[in-house]
Amino acid sequence: MVWIKLIICIIIVLITGRNVARYGDVIAERTGMGRVWMGVIAIAAITSLPEFFTGVSAVTLVGAPDLTVGNLIGANAFNIFNLAILDIYYRNNSMIAIASRTHLLTAWFSLALVVIVAVSIFVSTTFSTLSLGWVGWYTPVIIILYLLSVRQIFYYEKKHPPQAQADMYTDIISMKRVYTIFIVSALCIIGAGIWLATIGDEIATVTGWGQNFVGGLFLAFTTTLPEITVSFTAMRIGAIDMAVANLIGSNLFNLTIMPITDIIYTKGPILAGVSQGHLAVAGIVTLMTVLFIIGLHVRPRRFYRLTWLNVSLVILFIASAYLNFILS
Repeated sequence: MVWIKLIICIIIVLITGRNVARYGDVIAERTGMGRVWMGVIAIAAITSLPEFFTGVSAVTLVGAPDLTVGNLIGANAFNIFNLAILDIYYRNNSMIAIASRTHLLTAWFSLALVVIVAVSIFVSTTFSTLSLGWVGWYTPVIIILYLLSVRQIFYYEKKHPPQAQADMYTDIISMKRVYTIFIVSALCIIGAGIWLATIGDEIATVTGWGQNFVGGLFLAFTTTLPEITVSFTAMRIGAIDMAVANLIGSNLFNLTIMPITDIIYTKGPILAGVSQGHLAVAGIVTLMTVLFIIGLHVRPRRFYRLTWLNVSLVILFIASAYLNFILS
């Protein structure tokens, strides 16, 4: 029965996540927001709503911080893995080889946040929690860094606008209908995210696999479905920068969910109460992000749709899933 619940949740997130991203993009386009900034910040935040509400529900309703942390770090691994899969699938060239270097700024901020999270887990679980009341020292640092990244990405795009790309959606539709579909779909994602937390806890109990593995694999896979749906659609019509910006931007936003859940989790700093098994996945996500940054500098060449970059990212993702299972 628990697997049926998971499948239903996957279907809900897949359909409503696509609608939220689609009409969110329409709203942004008609209000004049920058396309890369929209993909990195707004659309990434919208498609990351499942991670947000799953994380909040995991600490409030279930009391399982391992589910929250595992889901957020695991979702980042999935997003970069999905980028590698799209890179392999794309026929014309390597997506990363033709993507705008505007994504470098997002990737560097994302790298900084995942390093902070990894160091915080190690320090909090090994030496001292270094708390500020019931929250960890890392909470204000992550929030400030994220706000700084939003500001810098916005101004960077204004100074270095990317080349024009095909419109992702060309429907002629009234704004009233756009807002209606957007709000209803967002509410469905919120409901599915809350439900996912209880399903993840149930899967961990039934299978005995451990909360960090379930959070890092099953929940992470389900909650990244909106991201991969939007990015796949963008790639199909040639909007490469939107596809890349959505996935990398989601990684940036996901790690900002960590301090929010830390504030809500009143039993103490959230990273002090999780398994050190998350360090392995966080380390691999760090390495995957570094490789992506290198790929934007040293444009990878393809051989039967494969490049050193997409192959490396796939191997690293498989390694992270294996380590997560073993350590859980």
